[in-house]
Amino acid sequence: MTDFDWLFFTEVLVGGLLSGVMYSLVAIGFVLIYKTSGVLNFAQGAMLLFAALTFVSLTERGISFPLAFAITFAIMVVIGIAVERTVLRPLTNKPPITLFMATLGLSYVIEGAAQLIWGTQVHGLDLGIEDVPFDVGGVYISQFDIFAAVVAASIVLLLSVFFRYTRIGLGFRAVADDQFAALAVGLRLPWIWATVWAAAGLVALVAGLLWGARVGVQFSLSLIVLKALPVLVLGGFDSVLGAIAGGLLIGAAEKLAEVYIGEYFGGGIEGWFAYVIALAFLLVRPSGLFGQKLVERV
Repeated sequence: MTDFDWLFFTEVLVGGLLSGVMYSLVAIGFVLIYKTSGVLNFAQGAMLLFAALTFVSLTERGISFPLAFAITFAIMVVIGIAVERTVLRPLTNKPPITLFMATLGLSYVIEGAAQLIWGTQVHGLDLGIEDVPFDVGGVYISQFDIFAAVVAASIVLLLSVFFRYTRIGLGFRAVADDQFAALAVGLRLPWIWATVWAAAGLVALVAGLLWGARVGVQFSLSLIVLKALPVLVLGGFDSVLGAIAGGLLIGAAEKLAEVYIGEYFGGGIEGWFAYVIALAFLLVRPSGLFGQKLVERV
C-alpha cells in the first residue's frame, strides 16, 4: 500500500476552494435579490452573460478597459432598475412560483436581447492574468484562480461595508428582516429594491468577466447559473456568508470527488456530484447552513 500523497491532496483541495469562490460570486447575486424580495432570480445567469458580452464587445471596438467597465456597469444598473419596475413591482405579493416564472421568462428576454445587439459568435476575453501554475511551498496554484479569489473577496467586502454602514444598506437589512415593519417606519421599498438589483448587476458583471476569461464569452455562459444552485442549497438562499461557505464546500467536494472516487464511476463526476450533495443536504437541512429555518418547532 502506497503512502497517501498529502501534497497532491492539498493541491486538489486548494484548487477546488478557489473554484468554489467563483461559484460563490454567482450565488451572491441570487442572495441579494432573494433577501429583499423573496424572488429566486433565475435571470441572474442571463444578466451575467449580457454583462460579459457587452463588455467584450465594447473592448473589441477599441474602448479602453476602464471605460468599457463603467459603460457596462451603467447598462447593468439600468437593466436592474428596469427589471424591478416592469417585472418585480407589478408582481408584488404574488405567489413565489409566479415570480420565479417571471424571472425565468426574463432570462430568455435578456439572452435574446444580447443576441440581437451583439450577435452569437464566441469571444475570447483577456483580463491580463495568465492561467499558469504558481508554486507555493510545492503546491501549484493557478494565478488566475488566485486573482479571481481576490476579486471575489473584494466584492464581498465592498458589499458588506455598503450594506452595514450606509443608509441604503441599513434599509436593505431592515427590508430583509421584515418588509412590513420596514414599510411601517417609512422606508421606500421600490428604491431599496432598485438599489439591490443594481448591486446584483455589478455582481453579474464581475462574475461574467471572470467566467468569460476562463471559458470564453459565449451563450452557454448563462448556464453557469446552474452551478450556483447547489451552493445556495448548502449555504442558504438568504445568506451572503452562506453563499461563500457553500461555494467553498461545493468547489472542494467536486474536485476531490473527481480525483479520488471518479474512477469508480467512469470519470466525469465533477459535473454532477454537486447536485448529489445538494439533494442529500436537502433531506437533512432544507434551509441550508446559514439560511433561516423554514419551519420553527413549537
